[in-house]
Amino acid sequence: MSATELTPQPAIEEPDPALIAIERAMIKIRRRQTQRVLGQIAAKDEPHIDLNQIAAVDAVDEGPDERQEGVTVGVVAERLGIDPSRASRVVAATIQNGYLRRIASQHDGRRSCLEITDQGAAALEQTHRARYALYERLLAGWTVTDRRDLARLLTRFTASITADESTPEPTDSRT
Repeated sequence: MSATELTPQPAIEEPDPALIAIERAMIKIRRRQTQRVLGQIAAKDEPHIDLNQIAAVDAVDEGPDERQEGVTVGVVAERLGIDPSRASRVVAATIQNGYLRRIASQHDGRRSCLEITDQGAAALEQTHRARYALYERLLAGWTVTDRRDLARLLTRFTASITADESTPEPTDSRT
């Protein structure tokens, strides 16, 4: 075979059609999330609630992981996928607006953890109600079984994402 001839390439197997549909759906969700469409819809009746601050309160509301004693600014940064300096600014504004407060770590007085204030809990509850109302509208034509299936499968999918994130990338054994 000469250098000008093309080497035949192996046939590329087409992906499972379900994976194609999942990818398309995830792209749409990601675009909506990037545009914060769902958050804006959920908060439209409460324009005074800043979406970044509610996201920080949500992150604190998750509580500490089993390896953490409390929720810190670093944990908020990790959960929101933002850099620590931005998380620090968001948390500072959230504290200033009365949704969170700093407390001393029970195990290390040099560290400060975050906790939700009564005002923050009320804002979070209001946000949850707005989200539930949004989901109710979006799923209005769905059967109870379909809703339960969606909840079960989304929960399973997000658990898979979390498990995959905590699994180290395989290394090349030849290096």
